[in-house]
Amino acid sequence: MAGQTGFGLDAGVLAGFAHELKDVHALGCELALVIGGGNIFRGLAATKHQNIDRATGDYMGMLATVINALALQDALEKLDVPTRVLSAIEMQEVAEPYIRRRATRHLEKGRVVIFAAGTGNPFFTTDTAASLRAMEIGAEVIFKATRVDGVYDADPMKHPGAKRFEQLTYIDVLNRHLQVMDATAVSLCMDNHLPILVFNMMQPGNIKKAVTGARIGTLVHGGDA
Repeated sequence: MAGQTGFGLDAGVLAGFAHELKDVHALGCELALVIGGGNIFRGLAATKHQNIDRATGDYMGMLATVINALALQDALEKLDVPTRVLSAIEMQEVAEPYIRRRATRHLEKGRVVIFAAGTGNPFFTTDTAASLRAMEIGAEVIFKATRVDGVYDADPMKHPGAKRFEQLTYIDVLNRHLQVMDATAVSLCMDNHLPILVFNMMQPGNIKKAVTGARIGTLVHGGDA
């Protein structure tokens, strides 16, 4: 969301994501999004470097995700894409409270649903929130959109010779401590047989490629894909 500045919101980045999501929405896909808040506030980092209580820092981070969700909602609605923001922390003036049946009903009506405020609880990551919401709405797959084009055996930004995996099992990810999603999120997906596709969201057109089945990124599954 921050673009080159590394902080805050970049209008160009927002507009770019909104246009890509509009193209995917036009295919007839039911889209539910979970957004982090790291471009505004990172709770765990604040705990380590600013001496903020962990629970307080996590709540602050959840509020940051609401700001991002509202910004993306605005960008989508400027393109006439119907959108609803559902927040795990109630704030009725700006977002609907998260209710599972309401979320699925919005999806059935063709609205893009944005889940904000994580799970509503401290000590849980945005990854875990994404996995949980995916289970609740009966999602077919989780798209983990990142800045790299898949999962590597080492940080490709620091190690030019790092190897990218095309496929991995959940157990591989957990045993090798690969930085796909946190262990709780991966375990949730494993227990519920929900595949995870990790790909580069900064490459234009990749979201549509992922939805239409193009072989991009890294697929994490139970070993039977």
